[in-house]
Amino acid sequence: MTWDARSHTRVMIAALYAPFGVLHIVGSHGFLPIMPPVIPFPLQVVIFTGLCEIAGAAGLLIPQTRRLAGIMLALYALCVWPANIYHAFSGVPAPPLPSTWWYHGPRLLLQPLFIWAPLWASGVVNWPFRTAR
Repeated sequence: MTWDARSHTRVMIAALYAPFGVLHIVGSHGFLPIMPPVIPFPLQVVIFTGLCEIAGAAGLLIPQTRRLAGIMLALYALCVWPANIYHAFSGVPAPPLPSTWWYHGPRLLLQPLFIWAPLWASGVVNWPFRTAR
């Protein structure tokens, strides 16, 4: 296996998502305040998102599941964006997460990167790094 930028990105994404997945499971009650009120079964959804993060992290590291994991992590990042928006604008405290725009602003602005990165790392997309023909 060659270690290129995609390989490093896959490992970095897995290293971020796996522990956050565990945190969503073992500390699930801490995430409940940032769940938009329209989400049914919020505790179960938080635990499910943790399982998705762990499965996605592992899937990125397995060549046979890499593409599917990249797609699913991108969809995951898209689906949790409303909770991030709700957290930013509701003013609901969720310690230990900061409640300042120094946290929320970059978090919301970087969400497209969190959607794109697993797609690129898994080889689903090449943009913007296409090779010249």
